[in-house]
Amino acid sequence: MNIKLVVVGKLKEKYFKQGIQEYAKRLSRFCKFQIVEVPDEKAPESLSDAQMAQVMEKEGDRILDKIKDREYVFALAILGKERTSEAFAKEIKDLTTYGHSDITFVIGGSLGLDPAVLKRADTQISFGKFTLPHQLMRLVLTEQIYRAFMINEGSPYHK
Repeated sequence: MNIKLVVVGKLKEKYFKQGIQEYAKRLSRFCKFQIVEVPDEKAPESLSDAQMAQVMEKEGDRILDKIKDREYVFALAILGKERTSEAFAKEIKDLTTYGHSDITFVIGGSLGLDPAVLKRADTQISFGKFTLPHQLMRLVLTEQIYRAFMINEGSPYHK
């Protein structure tokens, strides 16, 4: 099984990198795990709606370039479906049972995801209505993927 995170921007904070590396190491017994970073589009603080759409489109094109046709794609979106950890674990298990060995998660830039990326996604997932820094979301998502595997293994880790 292959699990890939396609994310906009570079991870700068050492403590986030260390946390993600720890969960990536733990995940290595379950899957091939990788993070693919695409450059974020530089933009001034105040943008018109048209400029925001342009930034999201450029980032969206970069994201879509990293996704293959056979990949099952989860787009992280505030309006996506919220799941419990157990439901997420079951979804991962069901996907692998029914032939999806390549699963990709997409985290957009600060403006969100371009509609083309949302359209390409097989499903949208939300971690709640909070706004979280994208760097922190990488860590939270990586931990939840690890937690899903532990739940599916019957491990007490997730409690």
